[in-house]
Amino acid sequence: MYKMTRKNIIIILISMICMACGAQSLDRAKKMYSEGKYAEVKPVFEKLVKQSPSNSSYNQWYGVCCYETGDYVNAEKYLMTANKRNIIASYLYLAKMYSEQYRFDESAEMYAGYIEQLRKKKEDTSEYETLMEKARNLHRMQEKAEDVQVIDSIVVFKNDMLDAYRLSDESGSLMMYSDFFKNENDLFSTVYVNQKGDKAYYARPANGLFTVGTVSKMHDASWGDEKTLLPDSKADNNYPFVLSDGVTMYFASKGYGSIGGYDIFVTRYNTANNSFLAPEQMGMPFNSTANDYMMVIDEAKGLGWFVTDRNQPEDKVCVYLFIPDPSRKRIDIEAFKSDEIRRRALLASIQDTWRDGAKGYAELIKKAHAESEEKAAENKQDFIFVVNDKTVCYNMDDIKSHEAKELYSGYLSLYKQIGVLRKKLDDIRFQFTKGNASTREQLKPTILHAENQLYSLMTKAAEQEKKARNAENRNIK
Repeated sequence: MYKMTRKNIIIILISMICMACGAQSLDRAKKMYSEGKYAEVKPVFEKLVKQSPSNSSYNQWYGVCCYETGDYVNAEKYLMTANKRNIIASYLYLAKMYSEQYRFDESAEMYAGYIEQLRKKKEDTSEYETLMEKARNLHRMQEKAEDVQVIDSIVVFKNDMLDAYRLSDESGSLMMYSDFFKNENDLFSTVYVNQKGDKAYYARPANGLFTVGTVSKMHDASWGDEKTLLPDSKADNNYPFVLSDGVTMYFASKGYGSIGGYDIFVTRYNTANNSFLAPEQMGMPFNSTANDYMMVIDEAKGLGWFVTDRNQPEDKVCVYLFIPDPSRKRIDIEAFKSDEIRRRALLASIQDTWRDGAKGYAELIKKAHAESEEKAAENKQDFIFVVNDKTVCYNMDDIKSHEAKELYSGYLSLYKQIGVLRKKLDDIRFQFTKGNASTREQLKPTILHAENQLYSLMTKAAEQEKKARNAENRNIK
């Protein structure tokens, strides 16, 4: 009797110790989970869920760890187990995961379930109603995905994305904002110059937002007559490109119903009232829940490019090459399974879009990378210094007069100062628009002083360029 009792006591004590240790381990795991250390705590919950497969909390915690570490297959399996037991957080995580997988219809259903649970608890549902409606809109957009042929892709550093574009002479030219305006700021924006070389389109900050604008080549070969396009936008607009008709403009915007970051839009100039028509959002796969921009179509080559950062590291983007279709034909949803439609809309593989096989696109891809001699020469230009109707200098070696070289070097130095001052003035103006009455009063003299400085520098620069031109012309004569 005594031995039996002692044995039982020992068993009970060991059990209590194990339970206490297990409770402490679970508490530590839950703490790490709450701190977002999903990868570290994932093995703990995996062990627990194997020990107790029907435990809804273990399934929920392990499913979230799988989701946060990119293991979507297991995430769905365990979150669905928790969902069947009405664990409220499972609805939200499944909704987010389905949205990332372009399963928007299922995402909307999960948001609906989450909203229902919140209403039972009398909590605010407005945020999730917006997300549910967005998922439904994305599902409708997915079913209208365009049947585009994407024939090539290249991953590049974001700052080098324009290296992937090879436009024909008939389609104009592209360059970075800092190269065109000759300044050294870190503004990430592009400039498109039309075929004639007399009009440039770009975007730069104005009142805190990127705004699309245009300048024209003046009679003295300088750029002026700046005009703002799409002035009523309440979001960033950037990366403009205009077709050879001079009317159709592609650009990227974070407004106008964008589905995620920058989306690609197209608009047309209405000559009747000198304004652009309401922008039209491009469909999938051109647009995604990531940033999509820099749509360029070379009508002479019959090819187009666009950029996306979907599924890319922070410093890289993917540039896609495609065959433009003016009819913008949609995918026949009756001919494909839902998973195939998702893949096409997501652009999971460019091979899904091919009709002629890789060999059928070989010549087009070769044409896309071909660069004309004229363009190759332009890419070596340091600047464009128009001396007279017959003489244009593109680098210092082209300028023959020693005096003109010195004068033009001074002009370039002033131009850089102008760029820096313009950026500074834009920043101060932004502070002015966002500030209260006291802040505005303090900034007024600063803005006035900067504007006077800018005017003085621009006057000096114009005079310096004129002196350089006169010196080179004297040398020619």
